[in-house]
Amino acid sequence: MSTFVRLGAINLFLAVALGAFGAHGLEGKITDHYLEIWKTGVQYHMLHGTGMLLVALLSQFLGGAPKAVKAAGYLFQAGIILFAGSLYVLALTGIGVLGAITPLGGVCFLSGWALLAYAAGKRTK
Repeated sequence: MSTFVRLGAINLFLAVALGAFGAHGLEGKITDHYLEIWKTGVQYHMLHGTGMLLVALLSQFLGGAPKAVKAAGYLFQAGIILFAGSLYVLALTGIGVLGAITPLGGVCFLSGWALLAYAAGKRTK
């Protein structure tokens, strides 16, 4: 599960960097509406980067369904790319059709959390 520690740390680094860029580099360059969209991307990026660290930690305790835990981590990564990524690009470009991609990332996030709940139910004693 060191993969998810690495991915989580990389994603958290990027979320902090992108948050700072939004606060200092984009303010006054994009509308407040798009700045809020950027902030939403950063918020979910940060949350699910932390979720990846949680996946690495829980993999030690949820031995009954290791494939589900691993899949949850990969779904969080896919969600970050699709959800946060589409919001970042939308905020920078204003291309509204990108909003159609965002819910796919949301489904990845939801599926990842559902798999963690499933894995907790399968926990071996």
